Amino acid sequence: MFIANDKRYDKMIYNRCGKSGLKLSAVSLGFWKNFGSSGRFSDMEEMVHTAFDLGITVFDLANNYGNPYNGSAEENFGRILDGMRHYRDEMCICTKAGYDMWPGPYGDKNGSRKYLTASLDQSLKRMKLDYVDIFYHHIYDPETPLEETALALDNAVRRGKALYVGISNYNKEKTAEISAIFKELHTPFIVNQPSYAMLNRWIERDGLDSYSAENGIGLAVFSPLYQGFLTDRYLKGIPADSRVGKGDTWIGNELDDKMLSKLRCLNEIAEARGQKLSQMALSWVLHNKAVTTVIIGASRAEQIAENAACVEKIDFSTEELSAIEKILAE
Repeated sequence: MFIANDKRYDKMIYNRCGKSGLKLSAVSLGFWKNFGSSGRFSDMEEMVHTAFDLGITVFDLANNYGNPYNGSAEENFGRILDGMRHYRDEMCICTKAGYDMWPGPYGDKNGSRKYLTASLDQSLKRMKLDYVDIFYHHIYDPETPLEETALALDNAVRRGKALYVGISNYNKEKTAEISAIFKELHTPFIVNQPSYAMLNRWIERDGLDSYSAENGIGLAVFSPLYQGFLTDRYLKGIPADSRVGKGDTWIGNELDDKMLSKLRCLNEIAEARGQKLSQMALSWVLHNKAVTTVIIGASRAEQIAENAACVEKIDFSTEELSAIEKILAE
């Protein structure tokens, strides 16, 4: 049985999620990659234990996470929980539904009441949980009325299957629309999960970050390292075993000479700050006051320990921010 570090809460930062009473660790552990059936279970277990020992309380899953089959990440997380369920009330466990999950019209990408209700029940069974802390709709579905999606999420709370609800990959316009419905229903809607990174600033251009901050909606951002670009992996080229080298990313063609030069310049600023490039990239994301938590992925426990240290240097000087902006604009 796993026994956690007594000092696990000493260094981590905890931010209130929107206007809710729920606090999230500034760093969350995501299960998108490396927690499927093709991975080594002992490595997954070590990563979760390491994260928890570092004060990371938020564990972010989805029904379709896992390789080679959907749901395997939740199954593995359920197995990991078997050795640490005595800490369940110290965890914020989140899952999502919205992408393709099972064959036929009811498991296809959508936001229908039938799909979301069935998916959550399946997720809880895989993780052997009575409820999740946050249940997200994973992606806006233009073929389902927003009222139906909102009611399905609200129903998850009323059934006792989720404590709070969220949305993911919704822009400002759709966030505002569904938020208005949640207000009428008195649904505990507290968070949106968009992508956001130094190299991906669409939420700023869209106005989603400022809207969320003004309306009491937290942001739990994913892909903060731009699928590994903002690490030291590519500073000297493209390793064969990297995601770009293996063709395991759809943005690999962006890693040209101009991008490599930009990454090296950013790395110089990180070194001057006493950080790794990945740590600075995470600190920069958390510097945006609209962001509640940043979701990191990992393939090794050491990566989690390294990246969780980003909370130690969230502040930036005016000169540093100006220099970063200049590099990013090139």
